[in-house]
Amino acid sequence: MFNSLSERLSQTLQSMGKKARLTEDNIAQTLKEVRKALLEADVALPVVKQFVSQVRTRALGREVRASLTPGQQFLKVVQSELEAVLGGPSEQLNLAARPPAVVLLAGLQGAGKTTTAAKLAKFLTTREKKKVLLVSVDVYRPAAMEQLATLGAQIEVDVFPSTPDRQPIDLAREAKAKADVSAYDVLIVDTAGRLGVDEAMMAEISALNQALDPIETLFVVDSMTGQDAANTAKAFADVLPLTGVILTKADGDARGGAALSVKTITGQPIKFMGVGETVDGLEAFHPDRLASRILGMGDMMSLIEEAEQKLDRAKAEKVAKKVMKGKGFDLEDFRDQLQQMRNMGGMQALLEKMPGMGQMGQQVQNAVDEKQFGRMEAVINSMTPGERRTPDVINGSRKQRIAKGSGTDVQEVNKVIKQHKQMAKMMKKVGKKGGMANMMRGLGGMQPPGGMPRL
Repeated sequence: MFNSLSERLSQTLQSMGKKARLTEDNIAQTLKEVRKALLEADVALPVVKQFVSQVRTRALGREVRASLTPGQQFLKVVQSELEAVLGGPSEQLNLAARPPAVVLLAGLQGAGKTTTAAKLAKFLTTREKKKVLLVSVDVYRPAAMEQLATLGAQIEVDVFPSTPDRQPIDLAREAKAKADVSAYDVLIVDTAGRLGVDEAMMAEISALNQALDPIETLFVVDSMTGQDAANTAKAFADVLPLTGVILTKADGDARGGAALSVKTITGQPIKFMGVGETVDGLEAFHPDRLASRILGMGDMMSLIEEAEQKLDRAKAEKVAKKVMKGKGFDLEDFRDQLQQMRNMGGMQALLEKMPGMGQMGQQVQNAVDEKQFGRMEAVINSMTPGERRTPDVINGSRKQRIAKGSGTDVQEVNKVIKQHKQMAKMMKKVGKKGGMANMMRGLGGMQPPGGMPRL
């Protein structure tokens, strides 16, 4: 996420942080590079101008000049202003209304509204313990209604039945009445989108907004569209009383233009970021944490929260005890570890959140094929329980059967077995030193297959 911007800013600011004395010249030169990096990241020009102006004013003021470490103080100024551009203090979803609290999702077609509706429902049910009802009023795309029904079943959240022969406002009102009678805490309304901003779409969404009086009207936008995302959000904000923005596909946005432009242009905070394709791929937006990540300083708070949500600590404890008792680390344990890592977004996602390791994430992506994890799981799943527990019994004919069953080849099977042996050897050493339990409990067993790649 924001790899290119993070790399450029980190390189530009690193030397500045070491300076014992700041001058107008070296400040101007640094800000010139910062400006260029932001523009190349597709950040809107007015936002770039305002950011650079604010940093320059503070950098030339007493706050920095009076510091014993002006270089480090300059970095703090940049981080502070970056947080301000991203939105300042984190703003949570406002559900302080008489139930059901209505959340209306608006946006262009293809922005990911339907998937986001399901992700938000999952977030509210698991993290906020809310009873949620979903409804699609996109009568123009029956596939959207079917998709929402499928996702609702997947996350075990109720979906109000919709059919394309109904009027959007009628569907929305009936869903709200159902949510009221059945004591739902939240009603999430997935609206229709268009390929572009047009009057008919805006009139329909505006009418829905007036009929439902939602506590939250969230604009869902694809962050991959850069500053166009911010401009489209502004067009919606001119018609709807938006209360916030959800950026989708944020993990694919290497530039960061949308995230850095939306708040300033619309005046509305980013409340969530959608990452990945799974239904739990929604993160609350924290400007301070993202600013830290962009500047290569990591984001340990998000990493810890993610670990608490996604790691199976019972499995980690079980493996730790097993290894410490000398029972070994078998292929089933190895598979569990691969799954844990995938749940956390893979090695690159982990390293980006670790202080000082952000740039290493890109190197790991280049050195390690993340799809390799899936192939390795497929190989292990094609083994019998006995083979997973005792890999030494896997001979040539068994390898051929496993390769055929997993859709790979014998070379891939050999690679998995070799990497497992390396991991088992490492686990044995750590276990003897007494650090196994702490490592497994703290990280949930997360390690890249075969250890860290050689970069």
